[in-house]
Amino acid sequence: MKKILITGGSGFIGSHLCERLLKEGNEVVCMDNFFTGAKRNIVHLLNNPYFELIRHDVTAPFSAEVDEIYNLACPASPIHYQFDAIQTVKTSVMGAINVLGLAKRVKAKVLQASTSEVYGDPHVHPQKEAYWGNVNPIGIRSCYDEGKRCAETLFMDYHRMNQVDIKIVRIFNTYGPRMLPNDGRVVSNFIVQALKNEDITIYGDGMQTRSFQYIDDLTEGMIRMMNTGDSVIGPINIGNPEEYTIIELAKKIIQLTGSKSKIIFQPLPQDDPMQRCPDIGIAKKELNWEPKVPLEEGLQKTIAYFKTIINENV
Repeated sequence: MKKILITGGSGFIGSHLCERLLKEGNEVVCMDNFFTGAKRNIVHLLNNPYFELIRHDVTAPFSAEVDEIYNLACPASPIHYQFDAIQTVKTSVMGAINVLGLAKRVKAKVLQASTSEVYGDPHVHPQKEAYWGNVNPIGIRSCYDEGKRCAETLFMDYHRMNQVDIKIVRIFNTYGPRMLPNDGRVVSNFIVQALKNEDITIYGDGMQTRSFQYIDDLTEGMIRMMNTGDSVIGPINIGNPEEYTIIELAKKIIQLTGSKSKIIFQPLPQDDPMQRCPDIGIAKKELNWEPKVPLEEGLQKTIAYFKTIINENV
């Protein structure tokens, strides 16, 4: 049994990771300040004697005796990370420093949940890990993009200077149950609008592309990354290389929900990338990992979840 700390553990991704690691026989410490995380996501775990919940902000120092750390703490949707941009940067940078300091003291292995946003609006497609990105350092998304880039820098420097055992994964668009209905992400937006028969809002002409991976595929990839040997550090892309236009996604969700929604178009937000698709060659080679859940299957599970959320709020 390993003792594992998950920062941001009550969030969308963190709660699924808590659940999976408990099922595998580990002791899990979930840390969250509940800015975007929710107790409802982990309430079913509270009676498990090997699960511990701590309310704490990762920007403040903390101590714990653990074997592994998954650093997931940071708002990840534009609505939430732009709400307090300074705090977002602090969460990525100071949070990384605190997590790495802890890992150094207790000799824990630590995984950084980085993001495809480090590639910015890419000139290389699909995005490979060797690509340095095309990021605006002073835009409205910079608090998240540059915060995550700086966190990667800190992880690498702690590894080089202090021999901290690190792993870095770059997470591409992920969806599934426990997404927030108001997080502004394209999958949750479209599903909620479709279930309410409201107009589905597409920003831009809808021809920009995204790749969508189901949450179970992501957690599998993260755990495999954590379990690799010392020679595998990353960064490694974890995402689905199947590419869809935003308008294709909207039509698919209308079809699956049987919605009467119509599609409307709004101006594209500043610095919104036109293409986002991972090259997962390294993940296949080093982790023997690739996504398994088809888009339609994952969307059906996600739609079922949002139906229960919407019915609760009626």
